[in-house]
Amino acid sequence: MGKSEIRTESPRRARTPRKTSSAAGTPPRSARRISSVKTEAPYHHGALREALLQAAERVLERDGLAGLTLRAVAREAGVSHAAPTHHFGDLTGLLSELAAVGFRQFNAAMASSCDTATTPLERALARPKAYVAYAQAHPGMYGIMFRTERLDYSRPSLHEAAEASFAGLANAVGMMRQEQISGDALTLNQGAAIARAWSMVHGFTTLLLDGRLSDILGRLPEGTTAERLLEAMLTAPITGKPPGP
Repeated sequence: MGKSEIRTESPRRARTPRKTSSAAGTPPRSARRISSVKTEAPYHHGALREALLQAAERVLERDGLAGLTLRAVAREAGVSHAAPTHHFGDLTGLLSELAAVGFRQFNAAMASSCDTATTPLERALARPKAYVAYAQAHPGMYGIMFRTERLDYSRPSLHEAAEASFAGLANAVGMMRQEQISGDALTLNQGAAIARAWSMVHGFTTLLLDGRLSDILGRLPEGTTAERLLEAMLTAPITGKPPGP
């Protein structure tokens, strides 16, 4: 047999399969895409919206308003960066829906505050105490609820939750005044009573959260708490002793 015949009958070297990635052990792009999708939390559409709001609340309470971004919320929830935009549009939309959640939590705390009250005085003090307690437990949520410049009150959820909060305040003041108060139309005296009650408790809460009451508390008898100071403030006469001649 000649040389040419030998070359023809020699088996060809098996072709080495083309690598799908230049780095050894790296999965192909399609596999990487599938893997990245699997790492995201598997939420149903409706559950994803709720999960994003819960994630936003965690970020807000942990990192403050400055740390609350759409991307931070997506990371916290374990979903794609586009998910918050899809559900809320922009940061204002997310903050507005989060504030609505805060108002609903707040309203629930106010509504249940009188459940254990047994006397008229306890009932009168229950809502202000619950107001302060909610703010202390959720300072981030409480703060965003009153950041009007960051919110869109045209969103139905926020508008309805905020209106319900005001209605609860008006109703509480009405009970203290032993009269029915309609939030839609107020007399001047009714409006003054609501504004006075709200200003007093909201101002106290703001000072407390900012640490501005520490000086007063430090001058009071040992063991006096912020809650006891609030009680004294709410039950003290509006006017003190009349000025001398």
